[in-house]
Amino acid sequence: MASGFTERVAPVAFVLFVIACAAAPSRSAAAVAPTPSSRVPADSVINERDVRRILSTLAADSMEGRMTGTPGANRAARFIDREMRSIGLSPAGDSSFYQKVALAMKTVGCCRRRTEMVVLDSLGALAAYPDSARRIGYNMIGVIPGSDPVLKDEIIVIASHYDHLGIGSPVNGDSIYNGADDDASGVTAVLEIARSLMSGARPRRTMVFMTTTGEEEGTLGTEWYVAHPKFPLSKMVAEMEVEMIGRPDSLAGGPGKGWLTGYDRSTMGDMLKQDGVPIVADPYPQMRFFERSDNIVFAQMGIPAHTLSSYNMHSDYHAVTDDVDRIDFPHVTAVIRAGAMAARLLADGPAPTWKQGGQPH
Repeated sequence: MASGFTERVAPVAFVLFVIACAAAPSRSAAAVAPTPSSRVPADSVINERDVRRILSTLAADSMEGRMTGTPGANRAARFIDREMRSIGLSPAGDSSFYQKVALAMKTVGCCRRRTEMVVLDSLGALAAYPDSARRIGYNMIGVIPGSDPVLKDEIIVIASHYDHLGIGSPVNGDSIYNGADDDASGVTAVLEIARSLMSGARPRRTMVFMTTTGEEEGTLGTEWYVAHPKFPLSKMVAEMEVEMIGRPDSLAGGPGKGWLTGYDRSTMGDMLKQDGVPIVADPYPQMRFFERSDNIVFAQMGIPAHTLSSYNMHSDYHAVTDDVDRIDFPHVTAVIRAGAMAARLLADGPAPTWKQGGQPH
């Protein structure tokens, strides 16, 4: 989860406004609630063994903290590629599951100058920067094509970011920011939700499963995607981000329960409640988490987009101590199962819509 996203929104606000005007999503009322036969019980597919395997691999020291544009992040992308292949997703990147993201290190500021990573307009724009400043990141994109003759043209995105903070100054001998909760837990959820939906009746809408890079640098991978979409943005009817589900939150109901940012902004929260999905409203509205993850990029375009989380405000956030040994695996597994229920509802049920005043601008 990006700590300072609200400060980074302004530079892209105009671009997002233009895209939003050109791509106002349509909303279909043709879908109905999923029938019991369309659902494979999530606990028969999503198991703690696979959750532990995926999350532990992504958060291992060998991934070197997965900082965007580094060998560690590329190593994580290759692992995600193998998982998407094994699940049976259809590739939707530029090359197989990989979507290249053009990035550069740029000096910004006037009085206190600093270097930060920025997303460029195109791969060709890299030529304006010296080799030492050029970076390439990768969004990883896999798809389950929809089965309904009409609804298959509508797109649901289930996403998370796989980058983290890399390697820093040692703290008690540990210099690797493993990001087990932030956001190896969310990537694990996206992959396992995809596995669950592949095991049941084919979803009516087309389901896009995406793990992005550059969130910690300011949602760069998601900004690149909306500028270079693999499916028409006008057909995208909802997005669910998954971030930081590694530990239970007592304010959400404890182990196995998650919460949704911006719960009252759209009908998505009401849909989950009505369907018995154990996901409640964000108990920390004062923290503005709705605006601090990749979902905000889609939401500002008019697409109902929210983040599923169970972050309990633990002190390991953005610290070297965000390690696998602090993950509650039974809890993560249960929240991923809830996420799979939510994804199936979005795939087959009515499309969520904004409530009055709920859409951010």
